[in-house]
Amino acid sequence: MDNHTIKTVFKEYIHPLDSKVIQKMVDHAQIDRYVKKLDFLTFTNLFIYAQLKGLRSLERISEHVNRKKTVQRQIGIESISKSQLSRKLGDIPSEIFESIMRHLVQKLHQIYGPKKADQLLGKIHLIDSSTLSMCLSQHVWADFRNTKAGVKMHTSIVFCEGESYLDKLIITPARPADEIQLDALIVIDKDALHVFDRGYYNFEKFDFYCQNGIRFVTRIKSNTNVHVIEELPVDPSSPITRDAVVKIGNMKHPLRLVETVDSRGNKVSIVCNDAKINAQEISDLYRTRWQIELFFKWVKQHLVLKRLYGQSKNAVYNQIYIAMITYCLNLLLKHKTGYKGTLLEMKNWVSDLWDQKIEAFIAEIFKEPERTSNGRRRLWHQRIFEETLAQYEEGDVSHLDDLTYDPLI
Repeated sequence: MDNHTIKTVFKEYIHPLDSKVIQKMVDHAQIDRYVKKLDFLTFTNLFIYAQLKGLRSLERISEHVNRKKTVQRQIGIESISKSQLSRKLGDIPSEIFESIMRHLVQKLHQIYGPKKADQLLGKIHLIDSSTLSMCLSQHVWADFRNTKAGVKMHTSIVFCEGESYLDKLIITPARPADEIQLDALIVIDKDALHVFDRGYYNFEKFDFYCQNGIRFVTRIKSNTNVHVIEELPVDPSSPITRDAVVKIGNMKHPLRLVETVDSRGNKVSIVCNDAKINAQEISDLYRTRWQIELFFKWVKQHLVLKRLYGQSKNAVYNQIYIAMITYCLNLLLKHKTGYKGTLLEMKNWVSDLWDQKIEAFIAEIFKEPERTSNGRRRLWHQRIFEETLAQYEEGDVSHLDDLTYDPLI
């Protein structure tokens, strides 16, 4: 039995990519028409490996191929230069990797789709963007500010039963306003409830969503003109300080206005266009928005995004899409194996044992601890929360536009 017939962890990891489907796209786009060595599938597998291993430069990727026999056997290439990797990364149309990412997202929907956060609330879609800053002289196409370039990852994730997964991703230069991409991130589904911040503030869009039954929760700006239609009773024992039916700005449709306070005692005003949800649920819904900040924190800290492999638009976009493909593959393998640890632990397991037999991998991740004392055991969801919250307390919040953190901000 040779290495091509042994089912390794890496082969199982990349299995959801569906090589036959990808090859049809590649043949249609004629990407491999004159390629003899580094074909598209080999290139894709190599850069997923680079994401897993945290290889932050094309030079390091080239070294791993040229020096490590296991990489050569698993990836299927014996040698490659930095310049070859650079040319391929910049030449491949980013739409191909975007399509692969969307294909994997559909697989995630099939897994998590039947679940619902609540019979009334439905699926919670969290919408936000995060900026990757870049050197202006090297990325002149990525318009951002006068002193630097950047791209934005306009993102929607689904938060359901304590878990979240990627739903949509749109990459643009960083300068245009977030609200331009809001319509593209909205899901036309009666079960979807969208939560987003003040970066997507647009009365015309809000009226359109109300008219078409698209549910949303967002925070209003302090200078917003509010016309009160009806004040509603508030439980004095709750943190809610106000509950009212209002119209804001020049909107035609009424909204529910809920006011509460954040951890610093500052007033927070939230609006929702679903009259069936009570005031406390509206407040709690907006608090869930911190989950998408944790998503950005996770992908920037544990995938290769802050260090870019190339300078062209295609190269940058391809790197981001491959990073998100890797994120999806981690979720899919975690679900398939039934692993109950964190997503980071799953990624680390795959990174450490990537070339081992899948049977040995399964045995290792489910191996009983050697410690005989039960000690104090915590629930998995509590552990996940504490780990992710600790990341914020370390002070690394460079992915946020606002360098302060509060669940209600």
